[in-house]
Amino acid sequence: MSRVPDYLQMTPFYGFFHYLTAGLYEAFFRGEVVGLENIPTDGPFLIASNHASHLDPPFVGCQVARQMRFFARKTLWSNSVASWWLNQVECIPVDRDSGDVGAIRKVLQALAANRAVVLFPEGTRSQDGQLQKPKAGVGLMACKTGAPVVPCRVYGSFEAFGKGAKIPRFGTPVTVVFGRPIPATDYDAPAAGKERYQIASQRIFERIAALPEPRYAVV
Repeated sequence: MSRVPDYLQMTPFYGFFHYLTAGLYEAFFRGEVVGLENIPTDGPFLIASNHASHLDPPFVGCQVARQMRFFARKTLWSNSVASWWLNQVECIPVDRDSGDVGAIRKVLQALAANRAVVLFPEGTRSQDGQLQKPKAGVGLMACKTGAPVVPCRVYGSFEAFGKGAKIPRFGTPVTVVFGRPIPATDYDAPAAGKERYQIASQRIFERIAALPEPRYAVV
């Protein structure tokens, strides 16, 4: 399968916004995109990324040639316009403060349909751009599905549009780095009992934290 987006395989609504977001990224926030060869071209998988900005979900998603599904906090569905848009791009509503059985079911359905899902282990945007402690939710999703997890780290998105900012800082480069997929045997610890999901989240997040920002000599 090509790594060039096949918009005919996406829903028209998602494909339009994928194209639009990719164009905005290239025009106003273009940084380095590293490790695209690590993204599976077929089969179900998860992407787990750090989260420092509203820019993270679209800028991660627009690098992937396939249609993705994203988690979004359930409270965003309280606005009718936002609710309609989120449903059109097939976001998965999740209650961050409980074991959301409905969200787990939707992730399983997405993976069964050969889709991929983007998750954010920190649960919410960073206040200062630094990595936060991961929550157990991503470990729960990963262990329940047994899917490979592609670690992803976004650099520069906090500087471009961090928490508290009113408008994006156009021209600030945002770099996206993808690591090698993590098999379930590397993140899951079934014998860990009630700590199993937190351990899985921590193992996944360690892979995210280890992804280096690319540095190139100035010439």
